[in-house]
Amino acid sequence: MKNRKKVMIIDDNEEVLQVTRALLENEGYDVVTHQYGFGATAAIRANEPDVVLLDINMPALSGEALFPIIRSNSHTRSVPVLFYSSNDEDSLLESVTRFGAAGYVCKGNLGDLRRKVLEHAHR
Repeated sequence: MKNRKKVMIIDDNEEVLQVTRALLENEGYDVVTHQYGFGATAAIRANEPDVVLLDINMPALSGEALFPIIRSNSHTRSVPVLFYSSNDEDSLLESVTRFGAAGYVCKGNLGDLRRKVLEHAHR
């Protein structure tokens, strides 16, 4: 039986992956990470997370370019994806609206991270 909710973090910054993983594990989540956009859809499919935190600003394959790929795959399209970025809130809201992501979290906003992951992982 699956008791703990699983969060996947996709980000090119190793420090962000480590810090965010530690914060979410302390909140009781199982956390898997994937560095870079390439291979992310396969990683989502293999790990079956309850929610994905997706960095927008990654080299080669940005989160905005990756998101439609995630949505086009029948095995990953229903997973809630939150854009996770240091971009300003107006820019993030625009990206969420344009692409149809579940929402966004500004990096560094721990209250928002906790609240939004809780909200989307337990749907």
